[in-house]
Amino acid sequence: MKSMKDMQDRKPPSVEDCFYGTSTIGERGQVVIPAEARAALGMNPGDKVLIMRDPVKDGIMMFKIDAARDFLEDLRRILEHAEKDMEGEDR
Repeated sequence: MKSMKDMQDRKPPSVEDCFYGTSTIGERGQVVIPAEARAALGMNPGDKVLIMRDPVKDGIMMFKIDAARDFLEDLRRILEHAEKDMEGEDR
């Protein structure tokens, strides 16, 4: 699992690095995830994904469940650290 420190040290990907091509929605609502995207993101047959609507734009976001869980766990740790820092300031 990558830590938030690891993520802070990385340069954010460019827009070009995040674009994997296009796909067409089939009659049954299915979308093919391009092979390059699956490889880069470690998505394999049988993986569970979380599908979310973008809260501002007309679009969707997809995350592997494990990636979303890891992100939320990192966020929980950051919040705990921030709360401890705030407690120390109150003294």
